[in-house]
Amino acid sequence: MSTRNTIILAAGKGTRMKSKLYKVLHQVCGRAMVDHVLTQVEKTKMDQIVTVVGYGAEQVEATLKDRTQYVLQKEQLGTGHAVLQTEPLLKDQEGTTLVVSGDTPLFQASTFEKLFQYHEAKKAVATILTSKAPDPTGYGRIVRNDIGIVEKIVEQKDASAEEQEIDEINTGVYVFDNQALFKALHATNNDNAQGEYYLTDVIEILKQQGEIVAAYQMADFEESMGVNDRVALSKATKVMQRRINEVHMRNGVTLVNPDDTYIDVDIKIGSDTIIEPGVLLKGHTVIGENCRIGAHSEIHDSIIHDNVTVTSSFLEDSEMEDGSNIGPMSHLRPQSHIGKHVHLGNFVEVKKATIDEGTKVGHLTYVGNAHLGKRINVGCGVVFVNYDGANKHDTIVGDDAFIGSNSNLVAPLTIADHSFIAAGSTITDAVNQYDMAIARSRQTNKPGYFKKLPYDPEK
Repeated sequence: MSTRNTIILAAGKGTRMKSKLYKVLHQVCGRAMVDHVLTQVEKTKMDQIVTVVGYGAEQVEATLKDRTQYVLQKEQLGTGHAVLQTEPLLKDQEGTTLVVSGDTPLFQASTFEKLFQYHEAKKAVATILTSKAPDPTGYGRIVRNDIGIVEKIVEQKDASAEEQEIDEINTGVYVFDNQALFKALHATNNDNAQGEYYLTDVIEILKQQGEIVAAYQMADFEESMGVNDRVALSKATKVMQRRINEVHMRNGVTLVNPDDTYIDVDIKIGSDTIIEPGVLLKGHTVIGENCRIGAHSEIHDSIIHDNVTVTSSFLEDSEMEDGSNIGPMSHLRPQSHIGKHVHLGNFVEVKKATIDEGTKVGHLTYVGNAHLGKRINVGCGVVFVNYDGANKHDTIVGDDAFIGSNSNLVAPLTIADHSFIAAGSTITDAVNQYDMAIARSRQTNKPGYFKKLPYDPEK
């Protein structure tokens, strides 16, 4: 039975990244580079996927989990040696095997599919995915004869001056007849400038054996971009960002300035939503229809329902229901649930709290570890005092309550429906239904005291 298999090369440390994080785990638009590669491979419906790990093996496996099998390359002896580590899992398989690097996050499943189709149409034993590079420096060159047939691949450090002028480059992606691949790998050697076993040498070996070696030239060089340093990482991110933004715009989302809008790959946005410049949407955020996300807002792993307005605010791991609004300069910290038609004004911070339908929290207020009922009015400068220095405590406020400005609500505390907290109060005891609670010292006026003060308003 003919099978399709993939080998993902993810064993390198990536010293040019100058990072404690292993190269393939650096993120592009919310996913590790190797995760992008695996995601596209999965779309081509492979029989087996094997990832070669080395440096940071445990972290790579923790990222990709059981979506792939793993083999360990204990010594970094080149790409040919890396592929050879998969032999126990793949050598007896009949069919074709795709080999792709884990640091190439921009490849798309459609390109892999075209490569397979071209390989099968040419009845080739090996097919190289190539591209024309504006600057081929650093890439292996595709050397063809005078009638265009691939002769060999020459690495940059082994290329002659004439060969370095070639602009058709090896993208590092191949499709091989599986059994021919492993037979040829055993014939490779490390007699080269790097002292490594090159996967590219398999091409020359197969040519010498009289096998058909094809090359499929892809149209978009950007897609083949490998990431070896932070400069390349930023370029790959820019390309991915443009792709993501174009998909959302074609699906009915307005991005006022796409070049200044950052949206991670797993974000979902409903139609007729408007995203203003400087917005960052990260993680697994979901935004509904007819929303407006104001300039310089940042939203992480949150759910935004329909007709919501977020004005220059920061949201993380929270939820806003239909018709609610927040901002400017407000903050939803994790586990905040904002009900329908709730208004949160400027400089409001909410943490681990539920605020029910129709409640208004105007401005300069902190709501932590609380449950606010419906149609409550919370005045300016109110603090839900939830921490006693050792533990967090909850406050419950009933429907239709009124919380006057500059009040401190000291948890644990229950404030009943239809109750009234007078401005400037520090409330420590439960408030019953229909009661007004006042907790402040009485005002005392001292007649003529101003004249005793050493105060000159003209100075």
